[in-house]
Amino acid sequence: MTQFEVVRDPLWNNIRLEPEALAVVDTPAVQRLRYVRQLGHAFLVYPGATHTRFEHALGTYHLARRVLAQLDEIEGRRADPAEGLAVRIAALLHDIGHYPFSHALEEAGLPHHEDLAARHLTTGPLAAVLERLGLSAARLLPLIQGKSPSPLGGIVAGSLDVDKLDYLSRDATMCGVPYGVIDVDRLLTSLTLADGRLSLHAKGLAALESLLFAKYQMYRNVYWHHAVRSATAMFKRLVRRTIAAGRMSPDTVAIATDDGLTHELAQHDPTGLAAALRERRLAKRALDLPGTDLPAQTATWPATDPDLLQRVEERLARELKLGPDELFLDFPSKPGMGRSGGAAQHIGLPSVAAELHRSAQRLRVFVMRPVNIPAKKIIDLVTTANP
Repeated sequence: MTQFEVVRDPLWNNIRLEPEALAVVDTPAVQRLRYVRQLGHAFLVYPGATHTRFEHALGTYHLARRVLAQLDEIEGRRADPAEGLAVRIAALLHDIGHYPFSHALEEAGLPHHEDLAARHLTTGPLAAVLERLGLSAARLLPLIQGKSPSPLGGIVAGSLDVDKLDYLSRDATMCGVPYGVIDVDRLLTSLTLADGRLSLHAKGLAALESLLFAKYQMYRNVYWHHAVRSATAMFKRLVRRTIAAGRMSPDTVAIATDDGLTHELAQHDPTGLAAALRERRLAKRALDLPGTDLPAQTATWPATDPDLLQRVEERLARELKLGPDELFLDFPSKPGMGRSGGAAQHIGLPSVAAELHRSAQRLRVFVMRPVNIPAKKIIDLVTTANP
């Protein structure tokens, strides 16, 4: 094996992979990520959004290497080689448990992908490679799940982690939009270790603002675009129906690829949603209200309780004389959108982030057939804790 390989990347140009990373990359679990798109159904709106979790994993690894080198330089110390290796490999594997089609299946009620990482880290060829490298799942999992006591844990999962820096920059580039512009170099050179954790020097606050606003704009214009959310709602319903009917198990869904899952869902689909998604016959907006027009206190169940959400959707469909799979209520939430921490507290970014999150949210009802939706009824629903 050569000392390292260089991968050409459209975002970061050259990504250097050391032998340890190469050994991990050449396992089936990591290669599967080549066939899991980063942005789910966003390609139905932005045709270039076909990039995958694989190149995102490489980009995250690349940025983790840069941060470690930067910290070594500014701290005047050499990090423990074993700790540095664990951080780099955890960055490479942070999405190893990811489902097909982005975060849709987590919204549908399946376990979060970070919780599924253990399955991949403890079985099969990947586990064998990690054992050979002296990296146990017990060491990598806390880094991936944001629970590591290590001061370097924030590099992989935290308010300023390299995951965000790569996916926001990469998603914007591949979608062809100017919204995800982040001053990555300034952020990286402003990172430091303080009070036993990864922190940001005051000189990097402007770059942190660029990260916050990039995230807001990407959610508002890409991730929560109305057509993307319509397709996501239809897909969630399709998968939930398939699992409930016993045609697929959550475990099978979890290790599928995008195309593999699409094929299986289409084999027996009484809802008609698989064909509708394939032909881009998406449910249309019958109601679309900005979050800023809603009462400040809204219920969390539309985003956190998929079982209750589906019962409410089916009840609304009956009342409007629609079929059980012809209406979808969507009110996505990302409470951690503006997590910043550290010095950012002093310039009020957390409160700004909360307002940006509310501004990015939209309350929508999608329908497969034209119907009149009373806005007050829907608003009353989402302000009720148990409708």
